[in-house]
Amino acid sequence: MRSDFSAERNVPMETRIWREAHSLADEFAGIFNVETVYRYMQETLDWLQTVRLTDYIHIFAGRFARERLKALAQTEGYLTKEVPIILYLCTHNAGRSQMAAAFTAHLGRDRVSVMSAGSTPAKEVNAVAVQAMEELGIDMSQELPKPVTDEVVEAADVVVTMGCGDACPVYPGKRYLDWDVSDPAGQPIEVVRQIRDSIRGRVEKLLVELGVLNPPIGDSHRNSPSS
Repeated sequence: MRSDFSAERNVPMETRIWREAHSLADEFAGIFNVETVYRYMQETLDWLQTVRLTDYIHIFAGRFARERLKALAQTEGYLTKEVPIILYLCTHNAGRSQMAAAFTAHLGRDRVSVMSAGSTPAKEVNAVAVQAMEELGIDMSQELPKPVTDEVVEAADVVVTMGCGDACPVYPGKRYLDWDVSDPAGQPIEVVRQIRDSIRGRVEKLLVELGVLNPPIGDSHRNSPSS
């Protein structure tokens, strides 16, 4: 395994980027050609210049490009939406929106699609938020803050904002929810746990509303809106 990693590090980064682009082009065959995929990857690479991911930057660029291309293909009708799409937005995409997305993926599994982004992405995910989620068996250590783009907003069925205010893009006809959740940045683990639990409760209610999760037995507020 170590020799495979060493061999990969000896491959020029541009070669790795083109290899990732060709892989994505195969995935989106008949929808986007390799030149389009490469352009989306290059835009992502420009955003990632401040992040210390020298050996893995092509992997993260491919991951984000895939998310954007899939959203674009769904918006333009090339791909069918099989499950509801939720987009979580906050200022830095480092704490609140990351935790909300992680809970949604964990609880909703293949019954929902989830994305997250920030109006001003941080360089890395909040380490204390990662720790708080790890306590529940949810791994956010491989996540990376991402900028919000038009494609992902347009594809989303529900856009949940948390503290980004006017910086979050608004599209007519889109369902928006604004969650009043404290920012975990700079907070001790005890406070972040409270924020984490508050977010989980809101995510569970939203997933019940969307029919992704069944309401708790005897829940008299099963039809109450998330806020």
